[in-house]
Amino acid sequence: MSCLFNSLSLFLQEDSFSIRQKICDYLQNNGKIIEDLETNFILDLENPNYITDMRNMTTWGGAIEIQSACNIWNIRIIVKDIRSQPNKTIEFLPINADYQKTINIEWGGGHYEPIS
Repeated sequence: MSCLFNSLSLFLQEDSFSIRQKICDYLQNNGKIIEDLETNFILDLENPNYITDMRNMTTWGGAIEIQSACNIWNIRIIVKDIRSQPNKTIEFLPINADYQKTINIEWGGGHYEPIS
């Protein structure tokens, strides 16, 4: 199981498998991740089998899945990059910019952890 989906599950009150599948469904249905660009186009540039690979429980999630989660659950996600000094943060907002709550996670370059 991917640490990103496990981290999100602590905040969304859903199991990580369900979160992964909802995100993959969102991407498969061409849900927006970047305004004015087709999601399918972006994913094909990354990997023509992107969604199929992402449904695999051992595939790591990243920025595309974080942005998708923001859009699906209307949340803001703040990612603290603990590799940089001083630590930098990356803010992900739903495309409509209307969010219900904020989730904080940290990223160490290959691993996500929830921040409570």
